[in-house]
Amino acid sequence: MGFRLSFQPRGDKFFDLFEEGAANLVKTAKLFRELVQDWEDVEGKVREIGDLEHKGDDITHRIMSNLHSTFFTPLDREDIVALGQSLDDVVDFIQAAADTMLLYRIERPTDSAVRLADIIVDACVLIERSMPSLRHRARLRDVLPCCVELNRLENEADRIYRQALGDLFDNSTDVPNIIKWREIYEHMESATDRCEDVANVLEGVALKHA
Repeated sequence: MGFRLSFQPRGDKFFDLFEEGAANLVKTAKLFRELVQDWEDVEGKVREIGDLEHKGDDITHRIMSNLHSTFFTPLDREDIVALGQSLDDVVDFIQAAADTMLLYRIERPTDSAVRLADIIVDACVLIERSMPSLRHRARLRDVLPCCVELNRLENEADRIYRQALGDLFDNSTDVPNIIKWREIYEHMESATDRCEDVANVLEGVALKHA
């Protein structure tokens, strides 16, 4: 069979994939929080997070594949790309933080890491809650309060990240430990940055189409 281009506005497939991606995002974030809170079966949990990251990659691939085969899309094409990529990036950075913890064989996560993991979960839950509103023009503005809260969470994560780095340099002369935790914190803070990117896309979609 050759390449087939759809001229029908079959938007549900994109909304289905965004909701699937957001659900996968929440699973990844909650498993990561469980990892840093309990710090048991570390290899098993990191491996499972890796599996969820692969699932996220597959969802992103399906979004892009559908985009290339659909002429009329329910949202602007650039918004579909940005939203799909931002969702994938959040999962990527969560997985990077988990992988780095395992790679560096840290003894136990810090209090700051636990607090950042909590914020990541809160942000991902908000993203998942927002996704169904994309299907209904009348409900698009419902995402705006979630976007405001996602921005607040990112600011809080940035504050914790800066404080954690400061504490790291003030309270430790163990240079390898400083290097390890600085990288882990950067991955976690980057995850919250990408959650804010999702919020920016959602806000733009709401303001353009509501």
